[in-house]
This record gives sequence, C-alpha cells and structure tokens, in this order.
Amino acid sequence: MRLTVLGKSPAWQDADGACSGYLLEDDGVKVLLDCGNGVFGKLRRFVDYVDVDAVVVSHLHADHFIDLVPYSYALIHAPRQQPVPVPPWPGTDCPACPRLIAPPGAAETFRRVVGAWGNEDLIEQAFALEEYAPDGGVEIGPLRISFSPMPHFVESHAISVTSGNGGGRLAYGADSRPAPELVEFARDADLFLVEATLPRPERTGVRGHLTAEEAGEHGRAAGARRLVLTHISDELDHDAARERAQETFGGPVEVAREGAVYEI
Repeated sequence: MRLTVLGKSPAWQDADGACSGYLLEDDGVKVLLDCGNGVFGKLRRFVDYVDVDAVVVSHLHADHFIDLVPYSYALIHAPRQQPVPVPPWPGTDCPACPRLIAPPGAAETFRRVVGAWGNEDLIEQAFALEEYAPDGGVEIGPLRISFSPMPHFVESHAISVTSGNGGGRLAYGADSRPAPELVEFARDADLFLVEATLPRPERTGVRGHLTAEEAGEHGRAAGARRLVLTHISDELDHDAARERAQETFGGPVEVAREGAVYEI
C-alpha cells in the first residue's frame, strides 16, 4: 500500500500548496483521503482523476472537502466524460463516477455549500455518495477502511486503512484535540499520520487541534512504529516541530511534505 501526500496544510494553504489530501494506491486501486483546498490540481500530477475509485472524507470542514467542487465540475463537464465525441475524445456511455464515502450529514452540507452559487446537487451528480456510520467501515478493492469519531470543533473521524494484500496499517488521525480515543485508534499502527497544527495549545475556548509535542505523545502512547506530522503550516518552523515531537515520541519523526511517498 502506497501513500502519497498531495496536501498537508491546515485551513489555509501553504504557498503553492494544498490542504488535506492523501492518495492511497494498492493493486491498481486508487483512493483519495480528504480533498481540501488545492488538492484536485495536486492529484492530477500523480493520477488521472477519472481513474480514482473512491474519495473518503474525514469530516465536514472545508479544508478537507472543498475541492470536491472542481473535481465534480471535471467529472461532469470534461470532454472525455461526454456521451458524444469531443475531439480528441471518442465519447463514452460510461463516464467515471467515483464513490464518495463521507460522514453523516454530508449530502445536506454539500448541497448547502454548493447551492450558494450553483446547482446544489452538483457533487451528487458527479459522485456516488455514501454516508458512513461514525464507527463503521467500508471496503474498496483490497483496502479495508474503518472510522472512529474524534473530538474536534465538529465531529471528525480518524481513518484506519489496511490491505487484504498484506503489509501494514495506516492510521490517519484527521483533526482532533488531545484524546485517549485517538491513542486507542492508532494502537500499533505501522504509520500514524497525525496533525500537529499548533505551535502552542489554544489559549481559550474548546480545543480542536494538537501541538507537535502532543502529536509525539499520542504516537508514543499508541505504540506507533512511524510518526508523520501533518496539517501544519509553512509559516511554522518544521525542524523545530519535528524536534519537539521526537522528544515526546522517543524516536524519529517526519513532517509531511507534498509529493512524499510512504510504503506501508
């Protein structure tokens, strides 16, 4: 199972960057985990968007799903997707319609967001939408995917991925404040992709994110074999964040970068 980082920014994009988006490939199957700002363009650097089998969304914050809009326009309006020839495309009676596996309430949220400026059912026209159970699971080819709710400003879902072809397990924490349930979900993960959004804890209000130190603490408590920090701005010192996470993790830590590839 191969993971390619398409975007790792927090809610605002890095310069020339993208928000949350990760491409998983295994035995010809292609799955996109999250589709935040700028991810669709990054996806096209690595695979043909009509060849993606499914998009899986962790939660309904825009930086994790908003590029479903340009993706939908492409699936509906691209010349290759039309029933009649549009040179050089021969026309097709079977346009690509990937699965879109999203949290409860996704259809309503997508319609409300897209309806602000266009056809509210745009995303549902382009994708085969399925809303998953918060603690449920799905299979996409050889990939077995499970979910678990995490505490955030809205309900977020950590995502675990294993392959029927063997190999290891990916635990993607999505967005979460410090939480014992995140530790349990990532238990013994071969690769724990965990957010490290904050340079320091939020000073007031409900917490929603982790610091690099907290990311390392969660990885160590979970017994994760590899730790990769993500959801971190280019305006922060990545070397310092990595060092702080390594101190609490007790081993080497990487900071996600666009284009990085991990074999799991």
